[in-house]
Amino acid sequence: MELTHNPALLWYVIGYIVIIVGIGYVFSKKVSNTDDFMLAGRTLGSVILMGTLIATWVGSGTVTGGSTSIAYQFGLGPAILNGLGATLGILVLFAMANKIRSASKYTLSGALEEKYGTVAKILASVIIILAFVGIVSYQFTGLGMVLNAATGLPIETGTIIAAVIVIILATLGGLMSVAPTDALSAFIILIGLIIGIPYSIAFAGGWSELTSQVPASKLTLLGELNLIQLLGYIVPSLFLLLGDQNMYQRIASSKGNKESRMGIIGMFIGVGFVYPAVSIIGFASSATFPDIRPGMAFIAITTVLPDFIGGLLLAAVTAFIITTGSSYLLSAATNITMDIYGNYINPKSTSKQKLVFTRILIPVLGVLSYVLIQFFPTILEAQMYAYTVYAAGITPAILGVYLWGDRVTKQGGISSMISGVIVTLFFEFSNILDFHSAVISVPIAILVLIVVTLMTTNKVTNKEMIDDE
Repeated sequence: MELTHNPALLWYVIGYIVIIVGIGYVFSKKVSNTDDFMLAGRTLGSVILMGTLIATWVGSGTVTGGSTSIAYQFGLGPAILNGLGATLGILVLFAMANKIRSASKYTLSGALEEKYGTVAKILASVIIILAFVGIVSYQFTGLGMVLNAATGLPIETGTIIAAVIVIILATLGGLMSVAPTDALSAFIILIGLIIGIPYSIAFAGGWSELTSQVPASKLTLLGELNLIQLLGYIVPSLFLLLGDQNMYQRIASSKGNKESRMGIIGMFIGVGFVYPAVSIIGFASSATFPDIRPGMAFIAITTVLPDFIGGLLLAAVTAFIITTGSSYLLSAATNITMDIYGNYINPKSTSKQKLVFTRILIPVLGVLSYVLIQFFPTILEAQMYAYTVYAAGITPAILGVYLWGDRVTKQGGISSMISGVIVTLFFEFSNILDFHSAVISVPIAILVLIVVTLMTTNKVTNKEMIDDE
């Protein structure tokens, strides 16, 4: 079946955008300082926290890349297993929630500086900006695909429109306005998926008919992937989530420890449902639309469902994309403001000056994201690259801070960050692997952290003994 556009769906997308921009505008009036803008004034309850955690994590990478593309290209089994990385990561975040909230850092670079020094802070800021700008870039393309499905507008033109919308929302009110719109989006997402799954299977002719139309190789547990290739998708998601500044920023924004733990439990349940749900819809699309871009699999299904159901699902996809894009854009801008502008460019800057600087910076990073996506052939490629740079460069070092405390050394942390990024860049750009480089670069970063820490711990201890004498 060929993909045809359904203009009726556009009204659902427009309606959703008008609502969230309106909510964003209302909440932007409550912003008076950087604490409000970047940590929502530390006022988030468990329900809002749950919603913003789900909507931030589940973005275009899930509905146009990740599980959707994997289900379409390789089979249902690996697409569902792809969600293991995120669900395991959420469990670890739950165990660390109290420490994260009590640290209450604006950025992870700040936490790394406390343990590893200024070099680690600057290195972390650069890695975070590179990775997050990459993640924002494919959100623009994802929304461009949504507009293409609804209007027939070229994806390239839709991508430009998407960039403008995401930039405006992120600039309006920071986390103070992003968090409530995230919560609304999360509920739209969950409702849309619950209704959309049976309809998408029914349109394919039922489960038996659906499975008879795809190759038998796509019906096995690993589908058309081998175990190493599957790990190449799971590992980046796991280690991105474990070190994702957005997750730490939101947990630190909660009212208290109880609210943060409840919010994370809600995220575990929500994400545990979303991954299989989008996988099933993407898999159904592979039978209904065998010749489209894998990234369009989920979006294409919305065009053949009843308008209300398709519109609700497309609004849900829009919700995924806009909330993730605005959140990562805000987070990257926060890094530059707090770690570079506030420390080196204008150390005496007031809270208001930092707020103004952040709002100016967001459109600049948005334009950079738009330029970056022009260099990647598919959303899945851009997604895995951004995830792996972050997962290998940041996460092992930040886990060392929160899980190993005083036992990890400055030399170990910095060596881990440098080795993780270098190994990732080498394998990603040399194209000598037939699986994603995270399978190699993340273990190397962890190994370097442990080995260098053990090697330098004795030296530090001996120096302390000499100093004491």
